[in-house]
Amino acid sequence: MSFLGYAGGLVLILWCLAGAGFSVEKVMTSPPRFADFAARAFPPNLSPDVLARLGWKMIETLQIAFAGAVLGVILSLPVALLAARGLIAGAWVNQTVRVLLGFVRAVPDIAWALVFVVAVGLGPFAGMLAIVVDTVGFCGRFFADDMEAADKGPAESLTATGARRIDVVACATVPAAMPAFVSTALYALEKAVRSSTILGLVGAGGIGIELKVGFDLFDYPTALTVILMIAVVVIGIEQLSGYARTRIIGEQR
Repeated sequence: MSFLGYAGGLVLILWCLAGAGFSVEKVMTSPPRFADFAARAFPPNLSPDVLARLGWKMIETLQIAFAGAVLGVILSLPVALLAARGLIAGAWVNQTVRVLLGFVRAVPDIAWALVFVVAVGLGPFAGMLAIVVDTVGFCGRFFADDMEAADKGPAESLTATGARRIDVVACATVPAAMPAFVSTALYALEKAVRSSTILGLVGAGGIGIELKVGFDLFDYPTALTVILMIAVVVIGIEQLSGYARTRIIGEQR
């Protein structure tokens, strides 16, 4: 039986590789083409006017990410209260909200950006709305799980005194889950920064449009500059987030 399971798994992997167009020949012949791209892209374009233009676009990218993540985290809390089982809503409400959150998470953020570009037009506002929706889907689910996993002792004590459900949640459940909320929110911010760097590919603002233009015009030095800027900013945000997480909750989750 185990042999059939392993064989089935191997067949599934081979089938997926075939569907993905995996080719050993292409893998073996790709290094020269990559080396040609690297030779044409290096050195990166570090001229002052290019750096100034890209710098403003990167600032716009961070504005999209921070604004979208903050609004998304704030909106996630009431959504999570409805999704968490045994708190303030019935089972059918919990299940309905969880299904909706699952749908939001299933749709990629760049697809949400396309939807909002159609709804509100091109520009960073569409990108911010996409980040808001994506953050609600991410944090709403995890906030709900964090509240379900919180220490039940304080909540049970308040319930025994006759406190209302909403009072129990506000005074016991939410404070108990707050360290987990902070950790999840910081991860959401990291995720938002990474996502916002590519939303410009579909006209939703940020530095992604500069990357697309660079490749479309075969301006590889500028494209390389954009890639390096994105890498530096994303890594920097991850380091700051990790430091903040350690300072606030004592250890990384």
